[in-house]
Amino acid sequence: MLPGVVGMLPNDPAEITTAHARAIRSLGFVGASVMLMDPDRVNPATLQHARTVLADEGVAVAQANARYPSLVSEDPARRAEGVRLASRACAGARTLEAGFLLIRPGSLNLGGDWRPHPANHTPTTEARLVESLSAVARVAADEGVTIGLECGAISPLDSPSRVRRVIDAVGSPALRYNCDPVNFAASFPMAYDTAALMADITANLADHVVCAHVKDLRVADGMPIRVEECAPGDGIFDFRAFFRAYEAMRPNGFALIEHLPDDRIPAAKQAVDAIIDGMGWHWSA
Repeated sequence: MLPGVVGMLPNDPAEITTAHARAIRSLGFVGASVMLMDPDRVNPATLQHARTVLADEGVAVAQANARYPSLVSEDPARRAEGVRLASRACAGARTLEAGFLLIRPGSLNLGGDWRPHPANHTPTTEARLVESLSAVARVAADEGVTIGLECGAISPLDSPSRVRRVIDAVGSPALRYNCDPVNFAASFPMAYDTAALMADITANLADHVVCAHVKDLRVADGMPIRVEECAPGDGIFDFRAFFRAYEAMRPNGFALIEHLPDDRIPAAKQAVDAIIDGMGWHWSA
């Protein structure tokens, strides 16, 4: 596996400097995520410069991450805009030579992509998502870019089996899955047996994994029932099962620590390093 991070870079690629790249590399990371906040304003020269600045310090663009409206919106105009901007982001990912472009399905909740809605899990929403992803995947294939699905229990992509069904329905080799098992852990049984969750992911998606996100989870004390995300080493996630499964599915793939403020990333990296060392493993780079 290759160690990487989501964070430690400004949201505007034009502001990425050698100092940023050296800070990332100093922690032992060899991959990073670059934001495309507005795919309409992607400047190829700026992205080429950002890619070069990072590469000169030994940091690859493991992931590109864009912003766009929901791909499952019931508003045809809003959904079309989501498809258009996600498609535009494919060109930016190509210029960055990113390992993949992260693609979120969105939500029917107008409050944001990662907000619940009862209709997120209906056949109608799934069909709408397949239609949107098919359009984006065609552009990605033309650009020579891989797109990787970011999934989660509150989203329209709420289980490994549904993700596999959607990937099969789209039928494009450009469409893959970003392995983020914590996002699926919506119940106590899943939280307390993440090895079984990884087995489910492996059974459904082993041939489709493009990258992995690294984070931990814990079960909050008291009521209401709540499963929470936390920093690596602070929870109960079975990292040994995760890393074994991921290495088998994606040898030498990036494992990106994410969802932490920059000042907490060094400790998270140390925690993950300790897990890797405890398994008798070493990072690939």
